[in-house]
Amino acid sequence: MPAKKKSTVTYIGTGRRKKSTARVFMTPGTGVITVNGKTLEEYLPQATLRMIVNSPLVLTETAGQFDIKINVMGGGYTGQAGAMRHGISRALLEASADYRAALKKAGFLTRDSREKERKKYGLKGARRAPQFSKR
Repeated sequence: MPAKKKSTVTYIGTGRRKKSTARVFMTPGTGVITVNGKTLEEYLPQATLRMIVNSPLVLTETAGQFDIKINVMGGGYTGQAGAMRHGISRALLEASADYRAALKKAGFLTRDSREKERKKYGLKGARRAPQFSKR
């Protein structure tokens, strides 16, 4: 008879920011955060971006209680860090609804909808017009 697989609870959250999308899988554990197969420190060398990612865990005082596996794609480092924060916040909400008030007050549950504005024809950028000369 095959051995039974030990089932653990997995909380899932999807976070988005700019062009980045992060899929977060949270299981009870020791606090290890893995991003695309690397540790958080390897993936995000900047301390400020790591602080952004860890902020929902610090706010809810759950740092070290969950092992977090994140798949993130698209955008740059800052957008990806924001997407990870959003995904972790949603996964925490799935773990316990008690965190909702604190996360909402901090603004971690709101999807930051700001996107890059498209370039328009006749202009050099989204709004930058060609240089004007009277003569």
